[in-house]
Amino acid sequence: MGTDKRSRQKANREIARQARIRRQKMEKVRKRGLIFGVGIPVLVVALFGVSNFTGSSDSNSASDTTELAGPPTLETLPGRQITGATPCPKTDGTEERATIFEKAPSMCIDAKKSYTATFDTTEGEIVVALDTKNTPNTVNNFVTLSNYGYYNKSYIFRTDPSIDIIQGGGASNIDDPGYTIKDEGTGFKYSAGDLVMARSSGENSGGGQFFFVTGPKASVLDSQGTYVTFGKVTSGLDITQKILALNSGEGDLGGAPSRAVEIRSISITAK
Repeated sequence: MGTDKRSRQKANREIARQARIRRQKMEKVRKRGLIFGVGIPVLVVALFGVSNFTGSSDSNSASDTTELAGPPTLETLPGRQITGATPCPKTDGTEERATIFEKAPSMCIDAKKSYTATFDTTEGEIVVALDTKNTPNTVNNFVTLSNYGYYNKSYIFRTDPSIDIIQGGGASNIDDPGYTIKDEGTGFKYSAGDLVMARSSGENSGGGQFFFVTGPKASVLDSQGTYVTFGKVTSGLDITQKILALNSGEGDLGGAPSRAVEIRSISITAK
């Protein structure tokens, strides 16, 4: 068998695998009933709403340049699948990338330590102090996914000036890691710099997606207070506001950015 033929067969298998994963995710979403009408809960829905971000599964569609042209076209993040229990990943950046999990991770962080997440985006760097004291399980989920490289080359796919948020954490608005986690606390009040777990209006429906609060309009969500805040921006709030300013006014739930905003990586430090 020629090299070209083997390469084509390998590529076709990968396309089929990505399509199968997408069908499985869509079926999971359908069963969870996460399609809603208009209302505040929809404003921070983790899985649905920005319909113009689905497209091909070309894992090379993202560029490393600051000026990325057009919307992202990935349907799901490329990476291996972990079945069974999710082991704790290496923390030195050498862990093989994983983006599909059968189960939520066990406790991998030391909640007595302070954790910082540094978002390397195509619009600039955002640094967040993670709240292990009040939301250790949510932080553990985020840190574990970050150390698995889950967020590498994912997108900020939603910008909503009406409530001052930008949302990301996947290849598109229907992407998730394959599981959900329990909510951790209620009665949250939202202010600029908050890093918040995105989810549907249903309880315990967060997974991998998140949103940044960029300004005071997010206080409209205070009456619910059910979206778990698990970190605070310590540097780069201006970057989140810059991303919000890219709002194109096109698409659902506030609109997509006018150019693709890629999260190149999220690095975690603990001390």
